[in-house]
Amino acid sequence: MDETERQSEDRAKDAQGWETAKTLAEALPFIQIYDRKTVVIKYGGHAMGESAVARQFAADVVLLKLMGVNPVVVHGGGPQISAMLDKAGVKSAFVDGLRVTDADTMQVAEMVLSGAVNKEIAHWITMAGREADVRGVGLSGKDAGLLTVEKTKRTKRDPDSMIEHEVDLGFVGEPTRVDPKLIKRLLESDADWVPVIAPIGVTEDGQTFNVNADTVAGAVAGSLGAKRMLLLTDVPGVKGADGEIIRQMTVGEASKLIEDGVATGGMIPKLQTAMAAVRDGVEAVVILDGRRPHAMLVELFTEHGAGTLVKAG
Repeated sequence: MDETERQSEDRAKDAQGWETAKTLAEALPFIQIYDRKTVVIKYGGHAMGESAVARQFAADVVLLKLMGVNPVVVHGGGPQISAMLDKAGVKSAFVDGLRVTDADTMQVAEMVLSGAVNKEIAHWITMAGREADVRGVGLSGKDAGLLTVEKTKRTKRDPDSMIEHEVDLGFVGEPTRVDPKLIKRLLESDADWVPVIAPIGVTEDGQTFNVNADTVAGAVAGSLGAKRMLLLTDVPGVKGADGEIIRQMTVGEASKLIEDGVATGGMIPKLQTAMAAVRDGVEAVVILDGRRPHAMLVELFTEHGAGTLVKAG
């Protein structure tokens, strides 16, 4: 490299430094908004299986913690469960997109969710935060009575007789109560703990159930009165009738999207989760693309944000 090229490179690095400083300064108002506020993050999708994406996610969570935010991570693991069931030779059945969870499937689901996936995410957070001593703490809904559930009840209409009958999904549950005491103690501690929660719950009589991670995230966020809940998905947000991403909507507008058939497929339960969380006391829920690097930072610390924000009307 000659002297001219070296000077050009130095100028580029200098300009980049000033641009970074400008970005940080512009983020100050938003940093203050979220200072010591709780943000519940639902982390899932196929990107969870990619170590590079997982490490970037963990680094962003650590950055949130060091900027004064109290992040709480709730994770899924559907693809990982399916892969382990295939290895074990256990066949899965689905009803309307929900996995029928028999005793064998439940055993594998708990092993994957509370074991491999949960501990890996907690480990990546600890590794990303080791210089500042930020540590991920792996939990499940079974720890300290965190998540009490009841068996999910679903009905399906027979296309011939049009009679609805109940469908048994096995060990699949819905949250009935969240006891956030342990999470609050971790967040209030002088140490920088980041709770990482697997979506496993227990019924009143002590049976272990698998729970939809979006639903758990919403229930946890409501119990904590979270400032924000971030639903990290595989899509950039909620699309309107014109196919464009809707940046902001009320609970009423979200409900109408479902009623009018604009929201379809997997977006319907995500919107339902968002609406339920807002009704339970979460200030707003954002549905955004977790595959994009730093999506959480763009959402929380820039004026434009990322994805679709759902709030009370």
